[in-house]
Amino acid sequence: MNIKNINLATVLGALGLFTLLNSCSNNPQKAGAKEIQKTIYSSDVIPFAKDWNLILGDGSNVGHALNFEQKDFFYATTAQKKDWVVFKAPNGGDTHGTSNNTRTEMAQTKKWSALSDAKLNATLKVMNVSSTGDARVAASYSVVIGQIHSADGHENEPLKIFYKKFPGHTKGSVFWHYEINTEGEDNAGRWDYSTAVWGDDFSVVGATADTYPKEPEDGIALGETISYEILVKQGVMYLTFKSEGHPTQMFTKNLIVSEYTSAADMPQQTKDLFVPIGQDGVERANAYAGEGLFFKFGAYNQTNGKSPEVNRNWCSGAETHGGDIHKQYTDGNYAEVWFQEARLSVSETAISNEGYFIKND
Repeated sequence: MNIKNINLATVLGALGLFTLLNSCSNNPQKAGAKEIQKTIYSSDVIPFAKDWNLILGDGSNVGHALNFEQKDFFYATTAQKKDWVVFKAPNGGDTHGTSNNTRTEMAQTKKWSALSDAKLNATLKVMNVSSTGDARVAASYSVVIGQIHSADGHENEPLKIFYKKFPGHTKGSVFWHYEINTEGEDNAGRWDYSTAVWGDDFSVVGATADTYPKEPEDGIALGETISYEILVKQGVMYLTFKSEGHPTQMFTKNLIVSEYTSAADMPQQTKDLFVPIGQDGVERANAYAGEGLFFKFGAYNQTNGKSPEVNRNWCSGAETHGGDIHKQYTDGNYAEVWFQEARLSVSETAISNEGYFIKND
């Protein structure tokens, strides 16, 4: 009987010692030690690096953004158990190419013909647009979230997708632009035609510098997820826009046969917005045929510090704090867009777009 008790005690003691040793061996960290967090890069969220060059909000071309981040402009984040790529662009700073506006954007490294097949799908949410600007200026408080750009000729843009929200409004507007590919050597007469997706188009502005139009009832709020698909096939552009709780919107536009070859073809919107400031050109008959096109996506801030007296459609007179980025970020003078997804498909006939970057970097 005593032997059994001794053996049982011995066994229990041995088990307790084993448990203690095993517990220690599985917990080598000292109390209070921090667990090392792995950095999530944009290329982990959207595996796009080899297909794009990254342009930052300071005007620099990073090239392929593989395992790259720059906290002022471009990085990955996690919110509500989803990973996102953050694009930020201040109202004022160094710009890329000849633009007046800063951007943090992905620009495609290959270009393709409008007659070939090309597609870009994106899912995103706009988190901020500029807190200042002139309400009479159509571009104020807006950001471009997707583009088709020409690499040749005038380097015009057959597509720009905008989000715009006036200060004090809960909901903003999504609209898209077609920019004419101007006939002749002089591109000064170029103009955009704006089409509303949800909310208003580009032409809806304030009556004075600091009064705002009526808030759109069917608009999109900051932080609300939207998606778009841009498909180009046999010379025609097909656009599809989706957002939960909003009707799906679809549009088409011919990219190789112009509908704006004479002054008589000019829409009333153009006559009201662009003709008064001397932008009254006509488009070449074959539009963007024969030019290399490429996609862009990100945050192309359309609000800037230039005086509206320079151009009442594109120069916002917004606060830039002399180009101080962190002051602009502190008081809301920037654009910020988060992308959850971006998928690209282009024809095998696409060729290098290096010439565009050599010219504009």
